[in-house]
Amino acid sequence: MMALVIAGREFRSLFLSPLAWTILGVIQIILAYMFLAQLDYYLMVQARIAGMEEAPGITDLIVAPLFGNAGVILLLVTPLLTMRLISEERRNRTLSLLFTAPVSMAEIVLGKYLGVIAFLLVMVGMILLMPLSLLLGGGLDGGKLAACVMALTLLLAGFAAVGLYMSALAAQPTVAAVSTFGALLLLWIIDWSSQASGKGGGVLEYLSLLRHYEGLLKGLITTTDLLYFVLFITTFLVLSIHRLDNDRLQK
Repeated sequence: MMALVIAGREFRSLFLSPLAWTILGVIQIILAYMFLAQLDYYLMVQARIAGMEEAPGITDLIVAPLFGNAGVILLLVTPLLTMRLISEERRNRTLSLLFTAPVSMAEIVLGKYLGVIAFLLVMVGMILLMPLSLLLGGGLDGGKLAACVMALTLLLAGFAAVGLYMSALAAQPTVAAVSTFGALLLLWIIDWSSQASGKGGGVLEYLSLLRHYEGLLKGLITTTDLLYFVLFITTFLVLSIHRLDNDRLQK
């Protein structure tokens, strides 16, 4: 399948870039600091919560906040990884070569998307090593840990889908990065006004990435949240395919 060939090429090209290695290193350092800070906080309050009924455990006080912080930081970082997916092809005038190749627009979009998703999964795996280290000195709630991993994976898949679409729209990678960050930030905070007024957000609350992400981090896996991410990712991938189809027709 040509999509997998394109995905492999994108994945390798990311690791050939010093930007990708820098991002991996910086993310690990920042999150490791936050992880150790949460661990120190847990050790400080452990004696106070020991006698409480249904007291929060290690997973609630250390792991969930770690993945929550990871979501915010990766909202800033993901646009840097997705900005060059299509826009760099357009800037280098190599997009026409893709159009003339015996592959469909869907395969091109899916291939580039899977390539960046594979890189993001490496990042998720590196983040996962931190909570897994806690098994050396205690226990973890496996179900909540799995929910946190799934939540971050779905969130990053959504980030990547938006980034790919913005890269398909923009002629310059920098413009794609800024546009992606703006779109993701808007989708992250879209229901803040309704929360501040104390009223239900309705549609705005459903559109908010943060609301669905927080629900999954709590271990509350609902069909609504899962369906939201599936529709979110599919929508932006389809929009990217249509954008490239329009570009090819204009050639």
